[in-house]
Amino acid sequence: MFRFLTLTTIASGVGFQAWRTLFNNFSVEVVNLEGYHIGVIQSVREIPGFLALLAIFLFLIIKEHRVSALSVMTLGLGVALTGFFPSYPGLIFTTIVMSFGFHYYETTNQSLTLQYFDKSTSPWVFGKFRSYSAATNIIVGLIIFGATLILNYQTIYLIFGLLVLLVGAWALNQNPTRQDLTPQHKKMIFKKRYSLYYFLTFMAGARRQIFVTFAVFLLVWKFEFSIQEITILFVINNIINYFLSPLIGKAIIRFGEQKVLSLEYSSLILVFIGYATAESKMFIAVLYILDHIFFNFSIGIRTYFQKIGAPNHIAPSMAVGFTINHIAAVVIPALGGLAWIIDYRIPFYFGAGMSLISLIATQYITSSIQKAENHQVANIS
Repeated sequence: MFRFLTLTTIASGVGFQAWRTLFNNFSVEVVNLEGYHIGVIQSVREIPGFLALLAIFLFLIIKEHRVSALSVMTLGLGVALTGFFPSYPGLIFTTIVMSFGFHYYETTNQSLTLQYFDKSTSPWVFGKFRSYSAATNIIVGLIIFGATLILNYQTIYLIFGLLVLLVGAWALNQNPTRQDLTPQHKKMIFKKRYSLYYFLTFMAGARRQIFVTFAVFLLVWKFEFSIQEITILFVINNIINYFLSPLIGKAIIRFGEQKVLSLEYSSLILVFIGYATAESKMFIAVLYILDHIFFNFSIGIRTYFQKIGAPNHIAPSMAVGFTINHIAAVVIPALGGLAWIIDYRIPFYFGAGMSLISLIATQYITSSIQKAENHQVANIS
């Protein structure tokens, strides 16, 4: 299963990174889209994430590891077709196809990792996957940089899409499963005892949307970062994350989710305030890198659920959690955009406030885990 998830994670990363790297230039230079169109497409891209809970119904008829493989193939198909539909409706269509593949793979990846690797191993595995993704992002960026000098967009999209399709086809013919695992529920699971997990998941999605939507824009809008400078930051981020992500996983194993997530949220309060008040170009660049680093701490939310959740609730709960995480993607960009018009600092202060609330909520993690363990002991007795 580790080999299966490693190769499919790399394939998913290759496909999504290729799509994302080429998207803006392809949209402007080939499709001739305006900012409004880009905003609509980016909103459409989040819809499959919002519908991730529907993956539960796929598990009724298809085994989860096969859904994972089919998701990678769907992602590859969406990327491969992108260059053949150089129009606004065409780009919406291929984006939806690509996004369904990407988001459903992420859902099954999280679920399978928590099912197949125990509580003392899964944080390290998640960290390794983040590390592989960082390395993939760097390599894909370098390849595209060279490929654009000799190939057109259609050809580049097709090559990357077919590569991802091939890995997905390989995965579809694999059987990495074990028969001794607890069978997963094939229905939606909402439990009161999982409410802290749901809350932390929602808040993580909301904070991430503030970063994705407004942080990079701030770098360009206020500090006039060039595309070359943004690219350098991107490479630095991925190099750091390649080495740091496994260490974050080990830190969760050693210190526990509460301490690691507390460090993340307390640091993010300062990062968001820094975004709102920074006047130095170098300082804002450091904040951007720190923001990326602390984002990787969020794997602690998933491993926290592994400690409180029933073994047969993992798959449906990961699907529900993914949907909760993406609720904010529908709301935050629009509300934040309106707030930006009043004062660009408002979204970042809002992010600092959400980080503070998350920090407070995180202090209940250890007691929640102890309560879950006591509940399991009582059931056994």
